[in-house]
Amino acid sequence: MAKDSYLVGLIGAGIGPSLSPALHEREADRQGLRYLYRLIDIDVLGVGPEAVGELLRSARDTGFDGLNITHPCKQLVIEHLDALSPQAEALGAVNTVVFEDGRAVGHNTDVTGFAASFARGLPDVPLEKVVQLGAGGAGAAVAHATLTLGAERVTVVDALADRAADLAASLNRHFGDGRATHATPDRLPELLAGADGIVHATPTGMAAHPGLPFAAELLHPGLWVAEVVYRPLETELLRTARAIGCATLDGGGMAVFQAVDAFRLFTGREPDSARMLADIAELAGAVGTPK
Repeated sequence: MAKDSYLVGLIGAGIGPSLSPALHEREADRQGLRYLYRLIDIDVLGVGPEAVGELLRSARDTGFDGLNITHPCKQLVIEHLDALSPQAEALGAVNTVVFEDGRAVGHNTDVTGFAASFARGLPDVPLEKVVQLGAGGAGAAVAHATLTLGAERVTVVDALADRAADLAASLNRHFGDGRATHATPDRLPELLAGADGIVHATPTGMAAHPGLPFAAELLHPGLWVAEVVYRPLETELLRTARAIGCATLDGGGMAVFQAVDAFRLFTGREPDSARMLADIAELAGAVGTPK
């Protein structure tokens, strides 16, 4: 039976600037729901990512309806769940947990969120050779999305070589041999020189992790740049890329479309994505427009 009161939250590190509470609560208000979205910041609590299991249990025991999960807990949370959606299982990463009938069920709305944002913001860019920087929880999701969108080949780059290799192997199992390969960051100069675009899926550029994920001189005008970070909307990477003429996509659209799917999972109600895109534009500036 549908209800009209919800308690949800977000577990992650350095999440104080998150716009998720405002996105969810504004849409809930318009739908006449009582909806409280709490931040559970492990940095503020002074605990490590491995505390996600205890935080999950506490939330379930205190009556939460569900949780969003972000960096660095999207993979660590899995061992504490009772079930996974097929997509979350395929990805090995969870960003949404729904508590239902005493069980904690993990989902991943990052894939559909990134795909919807990319199709909207960079609809006509070439997708022959794509480089992706970052093979963590968000990285798995956006790599799946990029291949689903029609990328011919994705090269996964990560400082942790095993992590990049594991993700590439997983992608090849799902999409076919040769669709994904992996490399270490020292190969970025040659990879970006011949790439159509780069998807950035590490925390670098977030409010809590400022800076560029690689040397600015590796960018060139023929490269499109898609960002996963959404707070701030204009990361140093996007600002640098736009300055030299790259087509770019900020992380705001992904944030909205994954929130749309999470809201639906938490409440069973259909959110209005157009209204939520307007919300994030107001909260953080224009979203998802290639420049």
